Amino acid sequence: MILTDTGPLIALLDKNDRHHVACVDVVRSLANQSLITTWLCFTEAIYFLGEVGGYHYQERLWKLRRDGILGLLDLTIAEADRMDSLMAQYENVPMDAADAALVAVAEGRGIRRLFTIDSDFYIYRLADDSVLEIVR
Repeated sequence: MILTDTGPLIALLDKNDRHHVACVDVVRSLANQSLITTWLCFTEAIYFLGEVGGYHYQERLWKLRRDGILGLLDLTIAEADRMDSLMAQYENVPMDAADAALVAVAEGRGIRRLFTIDSDFYIYRLADDSVLEIVR
């Protein structure tokens, strides 16, 4: 499983996005590994896809979910609490809720690979002071 940030979700579906080709190549290279994300990232992607391509682009994201290509994770109470502390810890970056959710989920579920185009993830540290492996 590859934890997936908002940016690649948008880039995969928006052919005009400057990261589109690179993100498509990454997904092809992942072979049979499934992409997972949080509802926060999914919601953020729905919003931005609506801005650039309207419902047509949003529908393509829903299709990824329906077809089992993209899994959606619900947050636990502990992960939500961890988001709160992470956003306070990284207020100078700043860390948004979607990024905090990804870090909290990675920590809580032992997921260490993240598909992102966001350089902030090179700054963030997990609770054990390790970093996520960035898939680009």
